[in-house]
Amino acid sequence: MAAGLNKYVKFGLILLLSIGLILFTQQIKLIKNPDSTPISVMTIYGLIVLWMFSFIGILISDLVKKVPVSFVKDFPVLGWVAITSLIFCSISDWFIKAIGAVDFLSITTPILAFAGISVVDQLVDLRKTSWKVAIVAVFVFTGTYIGSALLAQFGLFVSGK
Repeated sequence: MAAGLNKYVKFGLILLLSIGLILFTQQIKLIKNPDSTPISVMTIYGLIVLWMFSFIGILISDLVKKVPVSFVKDFPVLGWVAITSLIFCSISDWFIKAIGAVDFLSITTPILAFAGISVVDQLVDLRKTSWKVAIVAVFVFTGTYIGSALLAQFGLFVSGK
């Protein structure tokens, strides 16, 4: 029982660290660009709401691991967090206003940092792949960039700007 509780305390602290990084990133962005999203009481409420949604998603994910249906058992944590957020934001506009007070780019910075950290241990596997993967990656990145630029140019052309 204590091991299970320690796991949730650990998850809660990791989420708290993430919330702290989001707040730090938003403060740095505010220093660099005073016109960006200011930090207010609603920002703090929004961060608490994001923490709560994430923690509820983790709890639901652990609870459904006991369900014999494989689709439900294998559903990712991120999906449960998204469903939790959708339900709560459908119930009350207050959640949307609170989350709206948190700067979007401040949220993405810690997420990308954690994603980079999680990929680091897989670099050994990347060395084992063929050099042809690098060529494919260059073409995929180039194609995605050119496709995005063409789509944006088309959007500007249609809007008349």
